[in-house]
Amino acid sequence: MGMLRFYYVALSSPFFVAHMMFTYRKYIKNPEKYNTEDRYRLAQRIMDHMRRRGRTTTKVFGLENLPDEGGYIVYSNHQGKYDALGIMLHHDKPMSVLMEKKQSEKILAKQVINLVDGKRLDFENPRQQLRVLSEIAKEVADGKKYLIFPEGKWGDNKNHLQKFNSGCFRCSIDSKTPIIPCVLVDSYKALNGNSLKKCQTEVHYLPPIMYEEYKGLKKTQISEMVKGRIQDKLNEIIKGREEQK
Repeated sequence: MGMLRFYYVALSSPFFVAHMMFTYRKYIKNPEKYNTEDRYRLAQRIMDHMRRRGRTTTKVFGLENLPDEGGYIVYSNHQGKYDALGIMLHHDKPMSVLMEKKQSEKILAKQVINLVDGKRLDFENPRQQLRVLSEIAKEVADGKKYLIFPEGKWGDNKNHLQKFNSGCFRCSIDSKTPIIPCVLVDSYKALNGNSLKKCQTEVHYLPPIMYEEYKGLKKTQISEMVKGRIQDKLNEIIKGREEQK
């Protein structure tokens, strides 16, 4: 998969990047001056710049499905570098994200994940994975919002689902909070590939799965439930497009 669009976004705004790096360091070094929302808004400014430079627009559906109060976890399919950006940019309330450790250390991704107090998951360290998932469960139980990609990694899968890793659903079981299935459509076009043409992606929040609905289910069963609902919505969207042709 080509990376022309991503490199164009990363390298075409040196002055903006320099300014954001300076501002980022100021926010991180002075947490007493800049609270969670301040840092989240700065992260959104960085993400919006990337969106605009990438010539991308995103339509968001189902915002009414996000609970008004308390913590919850958004579980989304994974297509590419734009995924977390496309969701968090249009998620008004501060939310954190769980990201694969190696990906999280890359430029811009590192700054964003630090600003939103995200977590890094080491795929080669099972003990670290358990500790991080436990930390997320506690934070969500205390009212925090999180974004998790059960597929873990993305490849050249485009609008097709990959295998879901059921372990991450332990966060919901332990926190007893709502699960929000989220469907990304055409997100792989935004920061992946060699085209610089304008593109449009979609984010669909599905109705929440409350704790009472998944209480007593195993992680694998919850994973199948969430994946099934995401797949059904994808099928509906793709069928609708074919009918419009």
